[in-house]
Amino acid sequence: MKKWEKLLAAGLFCTAVAGFYNPAAEAAYQLNPEVKNATMALKTASEIGVLTNENKDLANLQNKDAIVVMTFGTTFKDTRMKTIDATVNAIKAAHPGVKVVTAYTSHIIIDRVAKNEGIKFPTPEEALDQLKAEGYSRVALVSLDVIPGMEYNYDMGVYQNYKNQFKKMTLGTSLMYWQGQAEQPDDVTETIKALATQFPKQGKHDAILIMAHGTPQVSNAYYSVIQAKIDELGYKNVYVYTVEGWPSLETVMPKLKANGIKNVTLMPMMMVAGDHANNDMAGSDPDSHKSILEKAGYTVTPYIHGIGENKAVQALYVERANDAWQALEAPSK
Repeated sequence: MKKWEKLLAAGLFCTAVAGFYNPAAEAAYQLNPEVKNATMALKTASEIGVLTNENKDLANLQNKDAIVVMTFGTTFKDTRMKTIDATVNAIKAAHPGVKVVTAYTSHIIIDRVAKNEGIKFPTPEEALDQLKAEGYSRVALVSLDVIPGMEYNYDMGVYQNYKNQFKKMTLGTSLMYWQGQAEQPDDVTETIKALATQFPKQGKHDAILIMAHGTPQVSNAYYSVIQAKIDELGYKNVYVYTVEGWPSLETVMPKLKANGIKNVTLMPMMMVAGDHANNDMAGSDPDSHKSILEKAGYTVTPYIHGIGENKAVQALYVERANDAWQALEAPSK
């Protein structure tokens, strides 16, 4: 019996929510209609993929729709314009005439940007409170997170806390969510191919180290999947490591030595090229990744650009936004 057939037996079934530009459907899950008296635990277990909630008590409200794009944010103005702002603008272009709000999940960054630049980005909660006050009744929540880690948990918390305050609310997935399991889309492979459009040409003695953030949450295991997919796709001497998780730089350095690598390109797998990219990765301090590698005898070239600058990656984020929007616009059940 297939894995998802077992889930069917447990009272779950899969329904496809098609993206505007992606013929491969983005999957979501909901309870099997044969389940008449689902417990809260079973309802929670069915919340996978693009999430959708309809409040029947507000069914008579007129449809007034908006999109809230949630991102951690950055204090680096230049990279913000090239990454977050550019990605949000791409989402706006795909949804002309729709109100699109950018919300920061980092309250510290919100305060610092407000102090240094006089720009006040709302938290997702503030953005939703304002939309409700303005009479918006249906909201698609969009995430600019890379994997469904701790930051994506914040997004899910916002969805759970606010879903019944609106007639309808949806939450899209992170950039990488599905892994091609059980006939689901392979977001990881899609993302790696998009990221590869910025890879430099490599010789026998060259390597690319992709710096991810890392998370103490169990989703840190995504980095093992990413590495496996990189190897499966045939990219040679391309390794993922993390700033605050596993694998670390020390984990991958023995692979460089074993493969006779002399030249290393460092690049972040983060929406923006902020503090981690400029300081932890490419800084001049002795404990920066660049300094550590140079001390070990490697020639190091930092690529200080957030993945939000990559047009192919932007297109994937637009697809994720489209998935959330399509679920919002789907007929009521």
